[in-house]
Amino acid sequence: MTQTPTTRRVDLDITGMTCASCVGRVERKLGKLEGVTASVNLPLESAAVTAPSSVTDEELVAAVDRAGYTATLRRAPSDPAPTQVTSARHSVPEEGEGHDHSDQAAHGEHSDHSDHSDHLNHGPSGDVIRPRLIGAAILTIPLFLVSMVPALQFPHWGWVALVLATPVTFWSAWPFHTAAFKAARHGSSTMDTLVSIGVLAAWSFSTVELLLDPGMTAMAGAAHGGGMASMADHQLYFETAGVVTTFLLLGRWLEARAKKQAGAALKSLLDLGAKTATVLRDGVETTVPAAELVPGDEFVVRPGEKVATDGYVVAGHSAVDTSVVTGESVPEEVGPEDTVTGATVNTSGRLLVRATRTGSDTTLAQMGRLVSDAQTGKAPIARLADRISAVFVPIVLVIAVITFALWLLLSGDLHAAFRAAVAVLVIACPCALGLATPVGLLAGTGRASQLGILIRGPEVLEDTRTVDTIVLDKTGTVTAGDLAVTSVTPLDGHDAGHLLLMAGAVEAHSEHPIATAITAAAREANGGTVPDVDGFESAAGGGVRGTVLPHTVAAGRSSYIVTQLNSGALTAEQEQRLAEAEQAGATAVWISVDGRVAGIISLQDTVKESSAPAVAEFKRLGLRPILLTGDNAAVAAQVAAAVGISPEDVFAGVRPEDKVARVTELQRAGRVVAMVGDGVNDAPALAQADLGIAMGSGTDVAREAADITVMGSSLGQVVQSVQLSRKTLGIIKSNLFWAFAYNTIGIPVAAVGLLNPMLAGAAMALSSVLVVANSLRLTRFAR
Repeated sequence: MTQTPTTRRVDLDITGMTCASCVGRVERKLGKLEGVTASVNLPLESAAVTAPSSVTDEELVAAVDRAGYTATLRRAPSDPAPTQVTSARHSVPEEGEGHDHSDQAAHGEHSDHSDHSDHLNHGPSGDVIRPRLIGAAILTIPLFLVSMVPALQFPHWGWVALVLATPVTFWSAWPFHTAAFKAARHGSSTMDTLVSIGVLAAWSFSTVELLLDPGMTAMAGAAHGGGMASMADHQLYFETAGVVTTFLLLGRWLEARAKKQAGAALKSLLDLGAKTATVLRDGVETTVPAAELVPGDEFVVRPGEKVATDGYVVAGHSAVDTSVVTGESVPEEVGPEDTVTGATVNTSGRLLVRATRTGSDTTLAQMGRLVSDAQTGKAPIARLADRISAVFVPIVLVIAVITFALWLLLSGDLHAAFRAAVAVLVIACPCALGLATPVGLLAGTGRASQLGILIRGPEVLEDTRTVDTIVLDKTGTVTAGDLAVTSVTPLDGHDAGHLLLMAGAVEAHSEHPIATAITAAAREANGGTVPDVDGFESAAGGGVRGTVLPHTVAAGRSSYIVTQLNSGALTAEQEQRLAEAEQAGATAVWISVDGRVAGIISLQDTVKESSAPAVAEFKRLGLRPILLTGDNAAVAAQVAAAVGISPEDVFAGVRPEDKVARVTELQRAGRVVAMVGDGVNDAPALAQADLGIAMGSGTDVAREAADITVMGSSLGQVVQSVQLSRKTLGIIKSNLFWAFAYNTIGIPVAAVGLLNPMLAGAAMALSSVLVVANSLRLTRFAR
């Protein structure tokens, strides 16, 4: 969420919301404050608010209070203590104030939501619903049997039905009634309004009938004899009130459990961090809470321990399991000066690490914020559901009244009119509609975080659906970005092994990546050492020179080597060897010994093992892969061939400042472009692309500019990100389709009298559970 310097981000925990209508009302109330925009999430019971500095926290909380709900500030992880601002009237929630999605009522006060993890711990819960559900079930089962099975009916059973139905209607269904009353007090309505009216109408109608005709169930006998009403004939609907209440409470309890499971991924992510750290102070190891670390602290990480926070290795060598952050299973070797990430696990040697980022600045905290923001936001597809929900309940109330009036007018049957109107009220509850998008987002983004994929916002899901072209930066994305010696071509009778050793010796004094690669290859071939060098000289951008007794050795570009030769220019044969090396896609380094050309060392950037399978998968997904690189055409062609990219889809020799132009050129040609990169110079192109995907192994700048960040270095994770995004969008669409279809079909069926109110209650509860269960399929996404 982009903010100007005069705006700030405020996160609120909100209790009492039960449906999409609630979400819409809270957003509208907050939106009435000048300069305030809000995105409210139903399953997370939260709101992400952007507000100008002139609007206080108290004003935001008061706006939510005016909507009929309770709001509490959620403090940032870096805050020293919880900051709570609650409305005075709602600081201690009253019994049953629509808190059936939260365990707050069970505690009697708002719990400390000190961070996102706490929020999930104290979020949607079935604990408050359970006792009401159990009570309703115990009373409703005999109520249903005595009302619907003639053989079980006895004299005056109607009065027993009244006794059984009353506590279900007024105690078990109390959350529905109080939520409906609060909404009415604020001039609005929610799905609880429909439930409350339906349940109270069934109980009230039956009670009046029983009082007006006390002998209605006075005699027990045959189904149609002795004054005893049969299942079809008696005019009492106590069982409707009981069954509808029980089914809806069961649906909410199952829904709360499922939503908690959907949010478990973010909670588990935030719980990954180390709880303690062994700090080294004045040579003494001291155990302190990890939260107390500050940049500059040095701490010890023993084998099997978690790295307490982000930093770099001061001393020691080890393999670090980074799978919790990157999603990659192979441990990463680290040594002095290598960076490590908090929450990763040290698998072998002892490490001494100096902290660089702590608290809310760590990689883990940033991941948590991105995931939470994505879950809190709204995809464009969700706005349609919001708009419909805003007017849905009032329309249903009107339809129910019209249904009752038409039935009464056309048939004269009061009881049939009543049944049809109640069925309309119950079947129309838009629970599934309100849950369709946010629960899908909750499950999808949570699973993505477990796979090391961070989706910046829900709108990104829409973008993945339309992308048809994926531009891949070469270095660090398709290739490892690390040069390696691939061949040594000796000339003038030199031995390849001896030539590599001398080159490695003189290159050991240079910090250039090419020099590092040559020295590494020489050391590997010579048992880990290279000879000493005297009189080392370096020419910027050209090459290096030194004495490796008894020889004078130079290494570098052909132009540099020419200046070191006694004879001057290269021969035709030497030029041919250089051309052959470059045509093979290699970087060629010339070596001269004692003023004579001695050979060529060829280096290439290694292609990642994951790149070729990923490119094949991109094609299967309908994406056109394009390679973008600053290297020459020969190198680009060699890499493209290795991974399966067509020659016509290679852009070579592209300068960093021209990458944006290439992306723009594709967009002007009608392509919808995704860009994958990892470097600082990729950031503008990532921002320009319709969908920017950054490799987590790259720079912070690239990650900030991207819509999706894969925390590892594998293109396979990019494939996963596209697949999971599309899968999440597909789940959301199917949720919305069934939610819309359910209400669209159910209301007219109920209105014409073909749907019993009890079946309507069961179907409505089942629809919400099915939407959540469908979303939970995302938690098992593998690829």
